[in-house]
Amino acid sequence: MLYREAGQFKTSYRQDQRIFPILQDRWFVAIAVVFGFAVVPLIASEYWLEAILIPFLVFAVAAIGLNLLTGYAGQVSLGTGGFMAVGAYSTFKMTTAFPDLNILIIFALSGFFAAGVGIIFGLPSLRIKGFYLAISTLAAQFFLVWLFNRVEWFFNYAPSGTITAPPRTLFGVMVTGPQATSEVRYLVVLAFVAASALIAKNLVRGNLGRKWMAIRDMDVAAEVIGIRPLPTKLSAFAISSYFCGVSGALFAFIWFGSVETQAFDVNVSFLVLFMIIVGGLGSIFGSLVGAAFITIVPIILTNLPGLLNISIDIALQKHIELMIFGGVIIVFLIVEPLGLARLWQIGKEKLRLWPFPN
Repeated sequence: MLYREAGQFKTSYRQDQRIFPILQDRWFVAIAVVFGFAVVPLIASEYWLEAILIPFLVFAVAAIGLNLLTGYAGQVSLGTGGFMAVGAYSTFKMTTAFPDLNILIIFALSGFFAAGVGIIFGLPSLRIKGFYLAISTLAAQFFLVWLFNRVEWFFNYAPSGTITAPPRTLFGVMVTGPQATSEVRYLVVLAFVAASALIAKNLVRGNLGRKWMAIRDMDVAAEVIGIRPLPTKLSAFAISSYFCGVSGALFAFIWFGSVETQAFDVNVSFLVLFMIIVGGLGSIFGSLVGAAFITIVPIILTNLPGLLNISIDIALQKHIELMIFGGVIIVFLIVEPLGLARLWQIGKEKLRLWPFPN
């Protein structure tokens, strides 16, 4: 009874084309945004912000980017970690070369470097697809990590080989560096997630998103009706890599503050891929819930033995965690290939029919 659009009349095409056409959805999103920006920084502990919320939000941006490429455009990629590294290292070079440039502008610009690299490694997508394209992007992952690890110019010839976020302020508030508080860094990442989700949602609802989905469903038929495959696929690689680059900048400068190249190894690429599989391919909401699921589950598994007073070797515990991850992915691929987003959609459909039987 609470989730029905009875009596909600649309008098224009603009109202009918809203992102959230149902009033209850708009209220839910508004409450969630207000709660995230105004309430969470006041009630969340430093542990929650540092160990759960900030990592979840950082990976959510990368998951949105990868979902645009894989879920909507149908192009498999295993180079997410490499594109995140491009964003992180380009941010480091810009902050050291232009110390007076606004840090938020630097974060936004870092994505363009990743987009350029994504276009280069997306060129083979015209000739190959599926498993072979995944191997091609995996090669990009290894090449980029090797490049940033070997060329000392990228980390300003530091003996340690690491990049460290210099202190930067925004409106007099420290955003990066050791003095930046968890609450401020959380709000910065949350703002990027909100903007990324809004931009991505509008992209997939527009002309470009329809081209991506046409290429995903049947590229030959899409070409017959006038959709050019190469520009469409390259646009997906560019925009996806842009989001991944911004995520890498937030990963290095907001979450950790100091990272080395191995922080962006192939495990990060697989982790983001797991997020969109569990959350739901072809769903912006699925990217968010998938990032939340993959971020929270390891923490639960880490703390569960202590809560149950069970002593488990740390190495064994990590292996069990990987086994559970693999089992969850297999279950979702078999039982619900569209992931948590589809379960959420089914729940809303049942709620609209409640209390009548389905």
